[in-house]
Amino acid sequence: MSTKLDIDSLNTLKAVAELGGVTRAADYLALSQSAVSHKVRRLEQNIDCALLERKAGAPLLTKAGQRLLDYANRIIALHNEALSTLGNKHLVGQIRIGTTEDITSTSLARILGRFTRLYPSINIKAHVEQSLELENKLNAGEIDLAVMQLFADDVQDSDIVYHRDSLIWVCGLDFDLSFHQSLPFIAFDQNCFYRHWAFEQARNNKVHLKTILECPSISGVCNAVEAGLGVSLISQHNMRSSMKRLDGDLPNPPDVAYVVRSRSDKRSKIEQALIDEIIKEVDSA
Repeated sequence: MSTKLDIDSLNTLKAVAELGGVTRAADYLALSQSAVSHKVRRLEQNIDCALLERKAGAPLLTKAGQRLLDYANRIIALHNEALSTLGNKHLVGQIRIGTTEDITSTSLARILGRFTRLYPSINIKAHVEQSLELENKLNAGEIDLAVMQLFADDVQDSDIVYHRDSLIWVCGLDFDLSFHQSLPFIAFDQNCFYRHWAFEQARNNKVHLKTILECPSISGVCNAVEAGLGVSLISQHNMRSSMKRLDGDLPNPPDVAYVVRSRSDKRSKIEQALIDEIIKEVDSA
């Protein structure tokens, strides 16, 4: 009999790996521990190699187990996509989505690519703006969904929060921070809410900021910081090893949240379908 990889066993291995063990996987899958162990052993027998390390203190997965997990994630994703495509009610229409640049540069293409395969009869129009502009367009009815950043305290009950992060002051490793003259500031653009907060706080703390560069790209801002042009505000996950964090030297920034926001609490089926794909991408990251 030829060797086969069944989806059920791959899902079990995925749960064991992601949850950190057989016991937690059993609770998550609503199975007994022996049933989970049996599924993993059957998978090991089918491919004739050990997948889990069974020595105290060792990593959970063997090298073969990690390799199979990488394949399993891809196989399961395609399997679920095929089922969703064949089982979807036929949705027809259009949706307008706005995102910030950092989302565009990471996972937006994958999300929209998968969405168009699942729902080929839905027309998507996407464009990139700063968060304040996206919020304005959403309120004006010019877009249906916005994937954007905002201060954590500004999150609305209807927002779907998919990530939280700290906002930090940074400069280049060789930058000389001096408050005896204007402090050069690298901004995203006039509509950047980081910039609005920075200048308001600077005035309140008698610090004089002077914008020396505006760039809508996170990559451009980070490059300018690395080059020593000035200080900037960025999300902590964007910090690079060639930057240093300015703790205590400038006003402490608030935390930020990354959210999906729709025009109303009553989302259309098309809006909800796209939101589901966005959350799926975040959960698998």
